[in-house]
Amino acid sequence: MASPNNMRYDLLRSSGRRWVLIVSCCVLMFFITPITSQKGCGNICKTLNDCPGKLICTSGKCRDDPDVGTHICSGTGGGSGPGTCKPGRPLQGRNPPSKNACNTDNGDECCTSSKRYTTYDCSPAISSTTPATLTLNDFTQGGDGGGLSSCSGNYYSNTDKVVALSTGWFENGSRCLKKIRINGNGNSSLATVVDECDSRHGCDADHGYQPPCRNNIVDASAAVWDALGVSQDQQGELSVTWSLVN
Repeated sequence: MASPNNMRYDLLRSSGRRWVLIVSCCVLMFFITPITSQKGCGNICKTLNDCPGKLICTSGKCRDDPDVGTHICSGTGGGSGPGTCKPGRPLQGRNPPSKNACNTDNGDECCTSSKRYTTYDCSPAISSTTPATLTLNDFTQGGDGGGLSSCSGNYYSNTDKVVALSTGWFENGSRCLKKIRINGNGNSSLATVVDECDSRHGCDADHGYQPPCRNNIVDASAAVWDALGVSQDQQGELSVTWSLVN
């Protein structure tokens, strides 16, 4: 029969082993649980206020802000930051079948069969101050914007504050009819996303025989340019920043 002292020793040793096992399990769970889930990375969001700390809300999820330089989610930066959005397969140009087939009212380039054009499936990462090039587009019927809006199936007046976004930013239509804020020329304007500025295709009838859109374009109506205080004779291209509003 074991002595009381031996029984107490065995009980303490058994309890100690249980505590070691519990602590080991906790430590293991800490390391195998993704750090991103603890810090809000990848959480579903609708606005910047839904994301903790210096994370921003892009594409409906909390992510690093490339402008601030946070590396909370990836450890080394992430998303479609600088250098990660690479060109796709070049597109062989094609001459318009007639002079009137390509509208050059806003200084747009027409395709030519002697050139190959760069295409993109992606755009730079979106942040609270996304750098972009603002271009001028006519969304009216017969304008250089081509056909009907892919978001609403409508044409728009030049007095409507509407834009088309490069393919990556358009994100398969997920930004249709969403508001964005554009900052440029010392002013700011809200605009509604109504179309895609196609970065993958071009040089055909559907695209007005114009080349594919660059991957950093906010193609805006004259009303947006007017709201930014740019005179009509200066409207064409402008370096701006933009952000999602909803």
